[in-house]
Amino acid sequence: MHDISFSDQELNRYSRHLSLSEFSLEGQRKLKAAKVLVVGAGGLGAPLLLYLAAAGVGTIGIVDNDSVEESNLQRQVLYGIDDLGKAKVDAASARLKNLNPHINIITYKEEITADNALNIIANYDVVADGTDNFPTRYLVNDACVLLDKCLVFASIHKFQGQVAVFHYLDKDGNRGPNYRDMYPNPPAPGSVPSCAEGGVLGVLPGIIGSMQANELIKVISGIGEPLSGKLFMYDALNSQSRILRISKDAENPLTGANPTQKSLINYQKFCGLADDAQEGVMKEISAEELRSWQQSSKDFQIIDVREKHEYELSNINGLLIPLGLIEESVNQIESGKDVVIHCASGMRSANAIKVLESKFGFKNLYNLKGGIQAYQNCLNQLVK
Repeated sequence: MHDISFSDQELNRYSRHLSLSEFSLEGQRKLKAAKVLVVGAGGLGAPLLLYLAAAGVGTIGIVDNDSVEESNLQRQVLYGIDDLGKAKVDAASARLKNLNPHINIITYKEEITADNALNIIANYDVVADGTDNFPTRYLVNDACVLLDKCLVFASIHKFQGQVAVFHYLDKDGNRGPNYRDMYPNPPAPGSVPSCAEGGVLGVLPGIIGSMQANELIKVISGIGEPLSGKLFMYDALNSQSRILRISKDAENPLTGANPTQKSLINYQKFCGLADDAQEGVMKEISAEELRSWQQSSKDFQIIDVREKHEYELSNINGLLIPLGLIEESVNQIESGKDVVIHCASGMRSANAIKVLESKFGFKNLYNLKGGIQAYQNCLNQLVK
């Protein structure tokens, strides 16, 4: 560790860290030597990445397959107007290098899956999960446990946030609880809306993402007491917080008394979003094909699974059924004709189709590739 050196510029940059007797040069050396993987460059990832880069974490990996949208700018302060349409990993990399040219940024412009997670995570010391869906949360947790890596977790919903440190190696060489100890089973599909569906107070990701960065810095540097075996909960409406204890679960399939899981699994299926019969066969339709259908005499139905406020801003005359209401509104969906289901980008509509196919046996559903954004882009191209 003592072979980690700093230029005069770096010493000046990190001088406020170096003035902390509990942190000092040794703590800064640990940050520079560390390799941190951030999964998700959205609401939580934006402040988290900014503070990790500013603090001097030597190598930061970013996994995200999304692009910057205007609705992101209400909370994802890492991006600006000039980044609209760019891949988030590319926009984030440029911003972080401008913030701190002394660090190394590695980008993965792809979705993290059971096929690539172990290979990616194996290259890092600590992982931060800033995702907003349960299959990915279980996937990242399981990969970290299987690879014996510490995971710093955070989540946000409307006005509330959570932070915890999972699979932490304490001074006695013992690993702390992991995500499956806290949530052994995922919630029912569609029962917990994402930020796009349920909304989120713009400042909340900044608060929780900064706390996530704090936990990472504590884990790397060895200062303080990380939130291992604890779940920090914050409510922005009343500015109240509390900490819940997390105990190890003897039935945990990874780390319980009799572990049964030795590898990654199908997390879509585990979370009730796919079954063996329907896996991998979702039908899709492009924006151009949808336009062709609309201009022909074809009889079909369009379902919009976004939220009411999104529909009111722009829509393509589809029947509005928000994703969280899809199961109770199933009688409104035609079974005797083709049905195109869409959202903003194609992710929520894909989840809706998985639920409808696996639970209700629909075989006539098409996901609009790229969602209404792709459709509007198609119209813009026609105007040009």
